[in-house]
Amino acid sequence: MVETRSARKAARPNGRDAEVANPPKPAAKKKAPRKASKADELPAEISPYDMTAAQLALHCYFLPMCLLLPCPVLCAVLAFATNSDAVSAPTLGGLYAYAVDHGVGGLLGDSFAFIGVGTTEAWTFLAVFNTLALLIYWWPGETKCGPLTATGHLPEYVDNGVAHCALFSGLYAGGAYLGWYDFGVLFDVFGPTVGALNAFGLVFCVFLYFKGLHSPCTKDSGTSGGGFVFDYYWGMELYPRICGVDVKKFVNCRFSMTFWQLAGACYAYRSYTIHGKLDPGLFLAAVSQYVYLVKFFVWEIGYMRSIDIIVDRAGFYETWGCIVWVPTVYTLHSRICVTSPSQLSWPAALAIFGVGIAGVGLNYWADNQRMTFREKKGDCLVWGRKPVYIEAKYVTVDKATGVLQEHDSLLLASGWWGQARHLQYSFELTAAWSWGLLANPAVNGPLPLFYAVFLTILLIHRAIRDEEKCLKKYGQYYEQYMDIVKYKIIPGVY
Repeated sequence: MVETRSARKAARPNGRDAEVANPPKPAAKKKAPRKASKADELPAEISPYDMTAAQLALHCYFLPMCLLLPCPVLCAVLAFATNSDAVSAPTLGGLYAYAVDHGVGGLLGDSFAFIGVGTTEAWTFLAVFNTLALLIYWWPGETKCGPLTATGHLPEYVDNGVAHCALFSGLYAGGAYLGWYDFGVLFDVFGPTVGALNAFGLVFCVFLYFKGLHSPCTKDSGTSGGGFVFDYYWGMELYPRICGVDVKKFVNCRFSMTFWQLAGACYAYRSYTIHGKLDPGLFLAAVSQYVYLVKFFVWEIGYMRSIDIIVDRAGFYETWGCIVWVPTVYTLHSRICVTSPSQLSWPAALAIFGVGIAGVGLNYWADNQRMTFREKKGDCLVWGRKPVYIEAKYVTVDKATGVLQEHDSLLLASGWWGQARHLQYSFELTAAWSWGLLANPAVNGPLPLFYAVFLTILLIHRAIRDEEKCLKKYGQYYEQYMDIVKYKIIPGVY
């Protein structure tokens, strides 16, 4: 989708495709500017104004509490299961045996005692890690923009993700080579690191709540009207910045994605030092994930235009999730293999790796195809042909005056994006399931598949949310797009 402020002449396909690319548009209705209501100012999915009391209790209290309470507990248990010598094996069987011997209360108590609120070593590690990321954050690069918000804010970002990826990886490896720390330190201090991250994340989300309440950076902020619990869970600001640092970009990309990228390599190294040989499954999973995250940093500006950034506010769901959930869950399958090797042969591991790396490559191809289309405003080729697209209109509201302004956007409906509306999720899930399989569930049980199962649920839900957002934003233009591109995620299936 390409944001523009006025209609323009875009390259259009010839012949039959031209009819698809330019469907009949509804007659323009001239309306006098009107004041926007609170419901207009808020995304539909978080607006409580049209909810009954029962719906309000369910969506703004009960469901958020179902994540606010269990998720920190689950992260503590997973860290304990994979990194404590007290658990016989980093598997569900190992956890079950521990719970039988010590009781569920004992398991939970020992898990939180294990992670605590961090140790001096863990806090020092995190301080150095994030200071380095912060220094690279200011590396020069081209300034690019995210989508225009409903209140007319145009977020700007410096496109230096590739520089961050290369510099951080090189400096981390260089520090280990010089003997400043062991290359496997991410595994060695993982338990107390989760404790430190959890403590910081919970408090930081309180800070973001009060910042959004009293000192927001943009007009895309304020209470949702669903009460404190929902505001803490969902967040108060869409684009918070602290001392010029974009909170979402730093937390989501420069911390969580970087931690995930390095974790696989560190875990493979620690497994080698423990067992004296490379584990094919763990090693190839580390390579695949590293390549996937190189792709992520190449595409970082595309991520800054995704639903994570343009819809989800900076609250527990988004911010705590990236600070704690990503390091704990996204690295789980690799962490299990450190003390419990996959036992896969090289041919079997390479076969799974090949499928996964194909998913990574296709995911990049699809993301890059749409990003190029956006940046060139439709003036490009898609699979060797002029793109098929819908020229849609949407409105934003000036929060100061309440006046609505009309804008244009292009919806790509050819290439990969003509096969399914969220086809990139299929490729991403292919990679995710390959990483779980490389940890060999036949040996380590179903726990290595936790991330893949979680991501499947998340992406299906995200596709539904994204389509609700697009229908609200584009209306019948998006319905026309859905008529052209019939399937949601898997062509011919779903």
